Amino acid sequence: MDEGEHERISHSTNNKNWKKWGPYISDRQWGTVREDYSAHGDAWNFITHELARSYAYRWGEEGIAGFCDCEQVLCIAPTFWNEKDVVLKERLFGLTNGEGNHGEDVKELYFHLDSSPTHSYCKFLYKYPQSAFPYEELLHKNKQGRSCSEYELLDTQAFKDNRYFDCFVEYGKADINDILMKVTVVNRGPEPAVVHVLPHLWFRNFWRHNPRHTRPEIASISPLCLHCHSTRTGDYFLYHEHGEQPVCENETNNRTVYTTPTDSPFVKDGINNYVINQQKTVNPNKKGTKAAIWYQARLMPGE
Repeated sequence: MDEGEHERISHSTNNKNWKKWGPYISDRQWGTVREDYSAHGDAWNFITHELARSYAYRWGEEGIAGFCDCEQVLCIAPTFWNEKDVVLKERLFGLTNGEGNHGEDVKELYFHLDSSPTHSYCKFLYKYPQSAFPYEELLHKNKQGRSCSEYELLDTQAFKDNRYFDCFVEYGKADINDILMKVTVVNRGPEPAVVHVLPHLWFRNFWRHNPRHTRPEIASISPLCLHCHSTRTGDYFLYHEHGEQPVCENETNNRTVYTTPTDSPFVKDGINNYVINQQKTVNPNKKGTKAAIWYQARLMPGE
């Protein structure tokens, strides 16, 4: 640990100063008791992985290699798409306690590679298949009984011939509130492959159930900058290189049965439906509480 990190630690206690921002976003929030408002205490089935993209959580958030402030008000995390999956890869997939033959189990390949004590530098690796993610196969194979071995992602054909992307996510702090996010995607397969990278920026929905708080806003102020304002966190700006800026609300989609209806047509799964299904589900005025920067690239092998 270098002298600079020792200095940052000396000024950072109780998630203050240099510890204000860090990898505090849960790897999985769906299916947990923290978000269980079911009539019979059935947390596993109240918010499933399938519903998670449409349901706005109350107490926490989730993401792949996510980063946020210590109160998890403003969050950022990358999302990926291989043009084969039926949904954006916003969160880790796993089996609930009843679905896994040996209980709850995440069925992904991801690695927390590095982090300094103050999270002034963090590095994460997610391995993303280039073929459609085998959601149904993993569910079916793990229903064969407790006497069988667990059926893992590597048991499928998802990584055959090394047809996958290595997705490296790095965060570095120049100052307490000055953070760089870098996403590097490498094609490990033998042929060219297309990948979409969508860093997401959003506010946890703290206003829906608490009238003391006013709704925050994320708004595009230029093709290369998003402005975030909240009475809880103040003003922040996300500067980025090129890319499209789809914006929606971090509000539950009214098609689910677990919500007070929202008056916005641009709900939580709006960016997913806009990218995957070409639906008009993002705000043309580029204002809301959830935004993304949409990049697309065709990578050669090893690139």
